[in-house]
Order: sequence, then structure tokens, then C-alpha cells
Amino acid sequence: MKKIIWIIAGVAVVGLMMFKLLSNKKTTENRVYQYDKEKPITVSVDTIRLQNIVDANNYTGTFEPNKETKISADIQGKINAVLVDVGSTVSKGQTLIQLDNSLLKLQLQTIEVQIEGLEDDVKRYTILTEADAIQGVQLEKAKLGLKSAKVQRATLLEQISKTSIKAPFNGVVTAKLNEEGGFAAPGIPLLQITDINSLRFTVNVPEKDLVQFQANKIYNINSDVYPEIPLPGKIIMTGSKANMGNSFPVQFQVENTKQLSIKSGMFGKVKLSSTSQEQGIFIPSSSIIEENGIAKVYIVKNGKAILQTITTSKNTSNKTVVINGLKEGDIIVTNGFINLFDGANVIIKN
Repeated sequence: MKKIIWIIAGVAVVGLMMFKLLSNKKTTENRVYQYDKEKPITVSVDTIRLQNIVDANNYTGTFEPNKETKISADIQGKINAVLVDVGSTVSKGQTLIQLDNSLLKLQLQTIEVQIEGLEDDVKRYTILTEADAIQGVQLEKAKLGLKSAKVQRATLLEQISKTSIKAPFNGVVTAKLNEEGGFAAPGIPLLQITDINSLRFTVNVPEKDLVQFQANKIYNINSDVYPEIPLPGKIIMTGSKANMGNSFPVQFQVENTKQLSIKSGMFGKVKLSSTSQEQGIFIPSSSIIEENGIAKVYIVKNGKAILQTITTSKNTSNKTVVINGLKEGDIIVTNGFINLFDGANVIIKN
């Protein structure tokens, strides 16, 4: 009898636990949001219309300085002073670095003394020669000695002038490669000067498009940092040899205004548009969905969103040209893609 009572109690406990579990499951299911696939989804749409397609080509290039050089000394010597720093604007002929020239100046003083003595000798020997007091050869030797001393003086003056290293053209100091107390020698760079008042803009153009670029013609160039401001650029060079990508370098000359101050190494674009136009289908690029590399869009038919495969050709700004899969009058979804699926019921947002 006791055994039966325990069995009944056990069954009752198990039953109570199962009841509680089922009750908790039902409560949880009631609390969890259940997505209703039949409920219409609100979307924004656009109706396809034929538009004019302008065949435009953009060529990306890089701005480079018109002139850039690394300055080194013509003679060797200790650097006494570096008179500029990185970012300094310099003018042609301005002294940038001063080398020690004290020894050269002492040598110059010695030569000056020699010249003074030789000039006196020439005067004295001239008087004596005219009086037949000495032979004329002594006068000739004095004159040759004077000429030699003057050549030495000119050489020293040239060397002293080269201890002042000057700017070869107007520009900006873009690199400082030595300091005061350092040693200068021919071939060792000390400063780098860059002229960005005038820039070169270089693009690589495929062979088939080279005919669109004509020498000395003006083209509009837009820098990436100032895309709204066109810069007139004149073609100054078209490459005569193709690079590895089978394209040819085309170089433009662009004046760098103070209002823009484009830096060397910045990017820009030159845009060429043909006069021929054709009609085609443009859709917002954001409305395209890619699945495994295949472009698709949602079109609305009879209140449902239908996933449609399309073929695209190129992008223009934020729009894409569609060459297959859509026709004029089709309605495509442009916004409201959350929870959207193929065959979903949709409501068009006004």
C-alpha cells in the first residue's frame, strides 16, 4: 500500500513539473515577437524612365611639382648656419646655407698683399726698363706674376661666393637634410626645394582615347580636395611609349593659385565628355542588391516585391546604368529593405 502511494506521488510531481514547463513555454512564446510574413512592408519606390546617357570619361592623376631639386654644396666645408627651415618660402638667389669661409678669406688677404707688391714691381721695372737700367725680361716676369696673382684672387673670390649656398628658383623648403655644425661636400644633399606655384598633372590614358588629348589644348581638371573648382590645364607632354598597363602618360601644366594651394602628391581628375548622347535606364546605385556577385533589384508588381536580376554597365555619380532586366515603367524599391524578401507584400510610401 505504501509503495502504491509513493508511485502516485511521483506521478503527480512529474505531471506538475510538465504542466509548469508547458506553462512557461507558452508565456515565453507570448513574449517573443513573431514576425508576420503576411504583414505589408512600407517601401519607397521610383518609376523607371528613359534618360539621356552622356558618354563621359574620367581620368585620375597626380599633381607633381613643376620643379624640385636637392641642393648640395659646390665645395666642401663646415656648415656655419642654416638660414631656413622646412616650410620656408624662398626666392631665387636667397642665401639658404652659409659655410665656413674664414680660411679662404685669409688666403685672399695674402693674395691681395702679393698683388699690391707685384703692381709696385711692375711700375718700378717699367721706369727702369725705359731708362735702359734693367733688361726688359724682368718687367715681363713681373707682369706675368701679377696676372697669375690676379687669377688666384679671382679663384678665391669664386670659392668664397660658393660658401653661400643660394636658392636656384622660387619655391618652398620641403626637406632639411643637414644642420649647423655639419659637413658639406659636393654631391651630399643639404636641402630640398620644391616649386609648387606651377604644377604638373599626369594621367595615364588608354591607346583608344589618346585622340581626345591634343597638344596645347586647355582642359578642366578638378582636384579631389577642391572638386567644385575647375583648374585649367594645358597639355605639355604626351608619352611616346606605353607603360606596363598599355596606356600612355599625358601631362598637363596647371597654375597653383594661392586660394587653392594644392600640394604635391594630391589626386585629381580630368573629365572628357563626348557630344553624342543615347537614352538608357538610370537607377540609384543604393537600390541594387548583390547576391553572389549578381546584381538584383526589387520591383513592385501587384502589391508584392519581386526580386529581379539585372545587368549593369557603368556608374555615373551615385547612379548606375542598367542595360538588361528593367524596362521603362517598372517600379523599383529604393528604400525600406529591412525585412524585405522576394514575394513580400508591400505598401508604397507616399
